[in-house]
Amino acid sequence: MTAPGVEDAVAAKEPVIERRLHPVTPFRRAWAPVAVVIGWAVHDPDQAQQQLTRLTTTTLLIALAVLVPAASLYGFLTWWFTHFAVTDTELRIRTGLLFRRTAHIRLERIQAVDVSQPLLARVAGVAKLKLDVVGTDKKDELSFLGEREARALRAELLARAAGFAPETAHEVGEAPARELLRTPPRDLALSVLLTGATWCSLAAALVVPPLLWLVTHSVWTVLATGLPLLGAAGASSAGRFVGEYDWTVGESPDGLRIDHGLLDRTHETVPPGRVQTVRIVEPLLWRRLGWVRVELDVAGSSNSVLVPVAPRAVAESVVARVLPGVTVPPAEALSRPPRRAGWCLPVWWRGRAIAVTDTVFAARHGLLRRSLALVPHAKVQSVRLVQGPWKRLWRLADVHVDTGANKTVTARLRDAQEAAQLLRRQAERSRTGRRDAPPDRWMAL
Repeated sequence: MTAPGVEDAVAAKEPVIERRLHPVTPFRRAWAPVAVVIGWAVHDPDQAQQQLTRLTTTTLLIALAVLVPAASLYGFLTWWFTHFAVTDTELRIRTGLLFRRTAHIRLERIQAVDVSQPLLARVAGVAKLKLDVVGTDKKDELSFLGEREARALRAELLARAAGFAPETAHEVGEAPARELLRTPPRDLALSVLLTGATWCSLAAALVVPPLLWLVTHSVWTVLATGLPLLGAAGASSAGRFVGEYDWTVGESPDGLRIDHGLLDRTHETVPPGRVQTVRIVEPLLWRRLGWVRVELDVAGSSNSVLVPVAPRAVAESVVARVLPGVTVPPAEALSRPPRRAGWCLPVWWRGRAIAVTDTVFAARHGLLRRSLALVPHAKVQSVRLVQGPWKRLWRLADVHVDTGANKTVTARLRDAQEAAQLLRRQAERSRTGRRDAPPDRWMAL
């Protein structure tokens, strides 16, 4: 028998409403059969050419008459059998035409919800919704949704993950954001030109092909080598400018919002409290301008850049928002290894330095491209001391600080006694840091 009141509660429970993706999705998925044919042709071009020469005009038209409807039918059926629904506890995604797959994404495990709009999606007025979930390497995504629907669903998921009741999650809406930083296109273009990787890739693309021609006199060898080098040079310059164009950082209750992209527009979120490491990068040619780049390690997330280029003071103010209470140690507060470290790492040992404050463990490395890594004590998962035979001879040791993003920050070539003391004290700071750290919450004002 059913207890009194249970039937009424079950009847009053709101039914789960399954929704479909945007009707433009079948056109995107219809390309899958065509991509299989193109992949076969690229994999075995000789066989593909032989098969094409055997085809008559009539046979080719018949093949197209079969392939196009089949691709269209495949796109329609995969769209028709894809549903998603938001319940009280999870986001449920059902996919699969022949083999069914149901993904159950618990709302409290969601740590970021990003909205991405490739160029053609912007033209069609649709967007992708990408979800960063704790404990998974691959992002689940819903592609495509209407642009307004994607933003509304994002706001609903974040509201429910924050603990809002399902009946009020729709009313919460997207949290307002306050702009902290916007990168001018002129500064971004100049920073790309002043990056050493851009000039190295371009120099290789201009120098290597002529040398290969002098050695081999083979056009195919020159093209096979020169085109990838030109592509790498373009990716390190034009590709970076297009991807980081109009970079905007805004602060909202659900984290830092990052919007960027010239052709493909991306709206990302840096989750509050889940940043494991912050790196302040200072290339050699940027120093006269006082510019830096800020990179991130976020557990379970693909977000890796916080600020593409900005004056150091502005960048540090943004770091203070993503790591509340953290102050970036000044250069004079960093201590170098002892001079005998030069026997283990000639010249480059001068670029190594560390500092430990009440809130972070900081380690710097690099002479031409300086990088200062900041690890909050509460995010340290383990501390290790490593000392090989050569370092033992010079009474030196390395201290490795492991974070929750499977990354390691290393204090290299420290005095052996200092390293042992640093190991003990850092382990204690990590314990107290985790104990005193506030809980990671969405929309915690």
